[in-house]
Amino acid sequence: MSIQQLHTLEELNQYVAQPGKKLLFKHSTTCPISAKAHEEFQAYLKDADTTAAIVHVIEDRPVSNQIAENFGIKHESPQLFLLEDSEVRWNTSHWKITRSAIQEAVNQ
Repeated sequence: MSIQQLHTLEELNQYVAQPGKKLLFKHSTTCPISAKAHEEFQAYLKDADTTAAIVHVIEDRPVSNQIAENFGIKHESPQLFLLEDSEVRWNTSHWKITRSAIQEAVNQ
């Protein structure tokens, strides 16, 4: 499953508006915790058919800020959201982003 990278607010809005369950990962390319979370995220996706997107928080800060604003959830990095019908069903951050945690959230 390929991960869509979101660079613009328009791409973000289109992604969020898609029906069904989808994952949105905020990734800091300079942070070792985020690197580990990114590995777990990719490990989960390898065997899953869940739609997924990523935002690089430093490179695309306006998009990252908009996510916090749209969902009213304080920005963290790394941070992972499970969206369904344009709403956040679950979110977590830092070391809690694991393949098994994602699996559990998606299957609920």
